Amino acid sequence: MIGRLNHVAIAVPDLEAASAQYRDILGATVRPPQQEPDHGVTVVFIELPNTKIELLHPLGEDSPIAAFLAKNPSGGMHHICYEVDDIIVARDKLVSSGARVLGGGEPKIGAHGKPVLFLHPKDFNGTLIELEQV
Repeated sequence: MIGRLNHVAIAVPDLEAASAQYRDILGATVRPPQQEPDHGVTVVFIELPNTKIELLHPLGEDSPIAAFLAKNPSGGMHHICYEVDDIIVARDKLVSSGARVLGGGEPKIGAHGKPVLFLHPKDFNGTLIELEQV
């Protein structure tokens, strides 16, 4: 059901400093920041030959990333995103298997302009999983 790894998301306390590390020290292609108000985050995508890194920073006090950084002040891995062909088919199969879909189970439009869903980390070895329809 899942396809390619789309990205690994890392919550960061300083978006500019983290972007500079990837660009200046690691030599990666760093895209400009983009605000995602529906998700309460500002994101920066780091493009790699085989996938992407998504740097996440809170957009407002109610951001889920603000809560994550309160528990992890240095930042850290937030989630892994896998591609799926049909997000509704994937959701229905997961739910029928006992997996919990966060946020009421309806897809939202993600940072790439495509439908996404998040799966409860307790159902996947403590890892928050994002599914993105491609």
